[in-house]
Amino acid sequence: MSSPQLPIRTERLVLRAVRPDDLDDMLTYYSDEDVARHLPFGPFDRTATESKVERLCANTHPTVAEDVLSLAIEHEGTAVGDLMLRLKAGEPPSVAEVGWVMNPAYGGRGLATEATRALLDLAFEHYGLHRVFAQLDPRNITSARLCERLGMTKEAHLRQDWFGKGEWTDTAIYGLLREEWSARGGAGLHPLPGAEAATGARDR
Repeated sequence: MSSPQLPIRTERLVLRAVRPDDLDDMLTYYSDEDVARHLPFGPFDRTATESKVERLCANTHPTVAEDVLSLAIEHEGTAVGDLMLRLKAGEPPSVAEVGWVMNPAYGGRGLATEATRALLDLAFEHYGLHRVFAQLDPRNITSARLCERLGMTKEAHLRQDWFGKGEWTDTAIYGLLREEWSARGGAGLHPLPGAEAATGARDR
């Protein structure tokens, strides 16, 4: 499976490989308690963010199940978030998990929707996937609404299946099939308008 052609440019964003010099931008949101509230990790200090950025930098060419593609979301020269595409089942993989983390200071502009739309296009067009899904804490209402704007269907609500930060929490699973993506126009998809401040989907 070939590597995707990067960077990917949308109307307002550049999606590209994560770089070491993204550290300060990413520290801004990975250290934010609001961002970490519904994620299974963090908030991070600088050392933990350095380790995270190092891992993200290495995620450039997924080919087999459990490999990850990580992309920085750049807006006007600043890394305002990052995206994940984790290959799952099949040989070659035909299912993948998508995830995102966004700086809430850039919320309410539709940037998370724009970035994740492009990630879905990449998943179905470049990787030829059959299905993508997202896992998130159901209390993360903004990310749940983001999934809905992207045309994803809520497929499951798992009760207290995840233990982290001293508590059992639920997991909501949203999915999108290739045929559904194609029926809505694929790369031409225009999700319903709406401001969001989505901070992140669960990345385990």
